[in-house]
Amino acid sequence: MTAPVCMLVEAKREDIVAGIPQCLAEMVAAQRFNGNTETVYGVVTSGTQWRFLQLDGTKAVVDNVEYAIQQLDDIYSILTFIALGE
Repeated sequence: MTAPVCMLVEAKREDIVAGIPQCLAEMVAAQRFNGNTETVYGVVTSGTQWRFLQLDGTKAVVDNVEYAIQQLDDIYSILTFIALGE
């Protein structure tokens, strides 16, 4: 895999918080598979709610904000940052 790496997890039963551990596990697996400690991004979504994560080495950060689909500009901006680094 080449950077940027982003793991996407579907939240079961609209429970974004319950999807965070699964997403973190997938991010760690992607990091190990890639053989380096580059930044790995994560997204947990129900389709209508979105939560973003970032893993740098062993430090994980979970965004405090849960974005609603009505905040599409914000969601798109974050996804663009992940994809392009901008």
